[in-house]
Amino acid sequence: MPTQTPLRILLVDDEPLARDRLRVLLGDLAVQRPTEVVGEAANGLEALAVIRQLSVDVVLADIRMPGMDGIELASHLGRLEKPPAVIFTTAYDNYAVQAFDLNAIDYLLKPVRAQRLLAALQKVPGSPPERDVLAGIGQSVRGGGRSHLSCHERGRLLLVPLGEVLFFRADLKYVTARTVEREYLLDESLTQLESEFGALFLRLHRAVLVAPAALAGFEKAAGDDAEAYGWALLRGVPEKLPVSRRQWAAAKAAVQKA
Repeated sequence: MPTQTPLRILLVDDEPLARDRLRVLLGDLAVQRPTEVVGEAANGLEALAVIRQLSVDVVLADIRMPGMDGIELASHLGRLEKPPAVIFTTAYDNYAVQAFDLNAIDYLLKPVRAQRLLAALQKVPGSPPERDVLAGIGQSVRGGGRSHLSCHERGRLLLVPLGEVLFFRADLKYVTARTVEREYLLDESLTQLESEFGALFLRLHRAVLVAPAALAGFEKAAGDDAEAYGWALLRGVPEKLPVSRRQWAAAKAAVQKA
């Protein structure tokens, strides 16, 4: 039989002892499925930093972690041109774990057992689950949406902290996220963003969502302005955002509350 190429593994868990246990188990399974642990990380943000530097075939990721959890990590990995397979690990069995058993992606309940880990590794390579499935699962796990957005730029995966986004604006096929520093081009629809982050952003116009704290004031549009009923002025950036007649009163009320 030909020798199997070792799978390059990244261990992601905020508990060092959990990572150590996985290392031991992988070593015990080396004859049946060769692997190489190429890195470790304590949360999703650290994991993405590792993956920018190293080639990884499989990510073994805890679900609940501070900073960025495993579900959000998987959603960002799914945007890579060649995403690694993700195997979730969790101490909780009350999150409809069947939802994680999608394609080649698996889940393992802690304490992880050797034969269960082997069965998961034998499913690799595989395809990541759909982004909307991950988003729904992620909200049920963490009680809210993602902490970061991701986009591709010149072959790199960039992360955008949600708390830094001033507004989202749709333009034809694209949506841009604006921070004080710059714009980011997202591969997501405004409808998807509003569904996930509607509690954090206010709709001003059919093409615009804004963080209420970013609003500085308003001015009425000229009578012949077909694009907007009025314009929203922003803190820290020179752009003005169109406000529809329908959203005018709600937008002004949001500024008064802030």
